[in-house]
Amino acid sequence: MADGTGGIEDLGGVKGLAELDFASVTPEEFAQIVKGLSGKEIAEIAKDGELRARVLAEVFTRMERQFKPDTAGSLKALIRWKVTGSGDEETVYETDIADGTCTVRAGRSDADPRVTLILADAEFLKLVSGNASPVTMFMMRKVKIAGDVALAAGLTRYFDIPKA
Repeated sequence: MADGTGGIEDLGGVKGLAELDFASVTPEEFAQIVKGLSGKEIAEIAKDGELRARVLAEVFTRMERQFKPDTAGSLKALIRWKVTGSGDEETVYETDIADGTCTVRAGRSDADPRVTLILADAEFLKLVSGNASPVTMFMMRKVKIAGDVALAAGLTRYFDIPKA
């Protein structure tokens, strides 16, 4: 990024982020970008339906690649993610961990999840980019958890999450 800090200013603000080819950004660069975002900038992303959808799709697509099967071992769990946007907007994805693989799908299946995590756009981006602790987020009520709280608390260990 232009000045090496990796912040959104290097990209030309939210407009620059909208034009970014996410496939060319490493997980570490993404973590730096998220770290540099203000709450106002994340709110702008959340209000731009197309950009929000692109960011969420890229994050969830990367989950399959960032999955650590050796750490997961024999874990079998369906995790439902409800990412809430501005207004009543809610985007649902599911990560299905079984047999040493992680499969991601957009939308809600008929299966019962082992855990459901409900969080706003800003908290979701901070969590998946290594810019926030899931336990701290839970304690501060930034993430709501339904189901297996212990699984939710340790979820980040099953993915190679960069540190910003």
